[in-house]
Amino acid sequence: MKRIAVLASAAAVLVVVQVAAQVRDIKPGFNIFSPEQDVQMGREAVKEIEHTKPILHNDDVDVYLSRVGQRLAQSRHAGEFPFRFHAVNDKVVNAFAFPGGPVYVNSGLLASIDSETELAAVLAHEMSHVALRHGTHQATKSIPIAAAAAFFGAMIGDDSTLSQLTQFGINFGAQSMLLHYSRESESEADLNGVLILHDTGYDPRGMARFFERLEAEGTQPSGAATFLSDHPSPGNRVEVVDREIRMLSHTPTHETDPRAFARVQRIASHLAAHAAGDVR
Repeated sequence: MKRIAVLASAAAVLVVVQVAAQVRDIKPGFNIFSPEQDVQMGREAVKEIEHTKPILHNDDVDVYLSRVGQRLAQSRHAGEFPFRFHAVNDKVVNAFAFPGGPVYVNSGLLASIDSETELAAVLAHEMSHVALRHGTHQATKSIPIAAAAAFFGAMIGDDSTLSQLTQFGINFGAQSMLLHYSRESESEADLNGVLILHDTGYDPRGMARFFERLEAEGTQPSGAATFLSDHPSPGNRVEVVDREIRMLSHTPTHETDPRAFARVQRIASHLAAHAAGDVR
């Protein structure tokens, strides 16, 4: 009996090791830009977005987004970028993040989600794009090797460097190349986002629920199709996320403040109903 118990324990340890080995610890791809340059690009993007998007300045919304976002930022899978969270008064269901940390959520998305956990899933997905440096990785692939040396050590805020980036089609507006991710990048952001949720006590199944509902609504005039267009599905999205979740250990989950979520959603719903619908 003792031998059986020992063998059972060893088998259990082996299963845990095998499961842990299957969970992907995703690393950023090749990049000619430094993390500091990611942050500088993010600052330039904020300047542009502040002039071109109807940024929502509401204390209740700002504080709540920051509270949820900073909780997620405690995960090691979120990296060490200085995340900042903002809302845009736009009825379209969408969210986006620039290199270096700026994360934006439309009022239309805030009005459409079912819980704080779904909001956390959206933020974790966008933060993963930042942590995995998908924006500048994408930009790197568009710059000829012969020109790449010009960006090493350069300050992105310098006018000449900004001009060079523009020549290669890299700008900092809502249509920036820095926001157009491949399906592989979307898959990585999904999976890394699940790890961020798990690390910080949110139910990672919120990621699967959000995409499942969004895909069901994608053909409806609700605006969900815009999110799916800007975040192209890598294929079998919900199934892949569910499979990743099953490999994680069970941990207690909780939301920060359901009452605050309800208050913020009321504000967002009112604004989304009256927003001009500035579509990017």
